[in-house]
Amino acid sequence: MRTLTFFINLSLFLSILSVDAQNIGINKEQPKDTVIYKTGYGLRVGVDLSKAGLSFFDKSYKGFEIVGDYRVSSRWYIAAEIGHEEEITFEDFTTSTAKGNYIRVGANYNTYNNWLDMNNEIYVGGRYGVAIFDHTLNSYTPNVTTGDTSVPIYFPSTPITTPVTETGLNAQWLEFVFGIKAETFKNLFIGFSGSFKIATVIEDQTGFKTLYAPGFNEVLNSSTGFGFNYTLTYLIPFVNK
Repeated sequence: MRTLTFFINLSLFLSILSVDAQNIGINKEQPKDTVIYKTGYGLRVGVDLSKAGLSFFDKSYKGFEIVGDYRVSSRWYIAAEIGHEEEITFEDFTTSTAKGNYIRVGANYNTYNNWLDMNNEIYVGGRYGVAIFDHTLNSYTPNVTTGDTSVPIYFPSTPITTPVTETGLNAQWLEFVFGIKAETFKNLFIGFSGSFKIATVIEDQTGFKTLYAPGFNEVLNSSTGFGFNYTLTYLIPFVNK
């Protein structure tokens, strides 16, 4: 009786081994389906369309900006902008012009989780900006008083229209960036971004405060500023990953 039980158990054990072996063979022959999507890594370059539009519609402004970034990982991009601006600022009693070149360098981090074949961005980033510019006080209207400092009385005066220029002024700043890029066609991107800027150095013309610095835009009393751009860029892929 024990011998019969032994052979029955042995037969069941060998049957189980045979089924497991067949299952392993099936799994080897039919692996689980996987999809690998490769996207382009390379240099993306383009222009800021907002500056071109502003130059066309606003006769007191001229400027252009070239933008670019390079993807170094699935999330991180090295980014930079380089440009030239000339802005005439009109105040109640002064008119001034700032003209010069600038560069901003930093990085972007893409927070957006793309679907299978998408290559879009919702990013945050930072920049360090430097500008070298000339500043001209085009005209100003001086205050004329009676000379009595206790009760100053102002009289109409004649505007001074002889321009006074100071060259080689320097501006430096940090900025925090938030933006979006969308791939509209293969490797062609439309994007826009906004930035908050904090000045670390803004040199002034002798006797007159700098009201506008190229690349920084209008300089507020708190030495802060804001920026906006609308870009068209094209990706030159060097490798697919």
